[in-house]
Amino acid sequence: MTDTAVVSMSDLWKTYDTGLIKVDALRGIDLQITAGEFTAIIGPSGSGKSTLMHIIGCLDVPTKGTYYLDGEDVFDMTEEDLADIRNRRIGFVFQQFNLLATMSAWRNVELPLCYAGVPAAQRKRRAMNALDQVGLADRAEHRPGEMSGGQQQRVAVARALVTDPTLILADEPTGNLDSISSRDMLALFGDLNREGRTMVLITHDTDVASAARRIIEIHDGQVTHDESRRDAVQLVQEVTKR
Repeated sequence: MTDTAVVSMSDLWKTYDTGLIKVDALRGIDLQITAGEFTAIIGPSGSGKSTLMHIIGCLDVPTKGTYYLDGEDVFDMTEEDLADIRNRRIGFVFQQFNLLATMSAWRNVELPLCYAGVPAAQRKRRAMNALDQVGLADRAEHRPGEMSGGQQQRVAVARALVTDPTLILADEPTGNLDSISSRDMLALFGDLNREGRTMVLITHDTDVASAARRIIEIHDGQVTHDESRRDAVQLVQEVTKR
């Protein structure tokens, strides 16, 4: 792990204005995530963690404050700029696998490279390499319906890896998996982190969060705890009791 900031937020606010009422979903977030960290962000429904995930992922922009992703100022970006930085810098893994049912595994994995204009021969090579990283090279020609839930999520992880992003952002990635597949997925995330990948995991599940090296708890739009590995077990136990 280095001291290079991948995520850098200062006094970040997100306010939703319906015209009748204003709701502050995020209230003055200060957050630094450095290269090589494995961070879990936890919090109950309505805590602001999903809003924070959307802003980290450049799926939304803050109302005020600053956000730099890998040194790039996100605040004033256009929709086109945001789409570009998402494609270049962020690999997404969602609870829903979001795989195209009619396409083989490697075809699903290559999609971000298609959007980036990468030549076809390079796309297949890189897609196969990404599938190999998640242990599914032998399922490259299988369609999603021919694979288990755990295998489908591994394909989704391979798709997140294929652009060699700065950040892997996983939103409730074990939510549709059984307990065995969930453990396997978290072990894979740990392996990717040990290889140098910067991982941010969004979850409400304290057992899932405990796989990370750092746990950040968010409540009422603010960071209430930020604990390193040595304190993480204690934090998980405290959150579980609430």
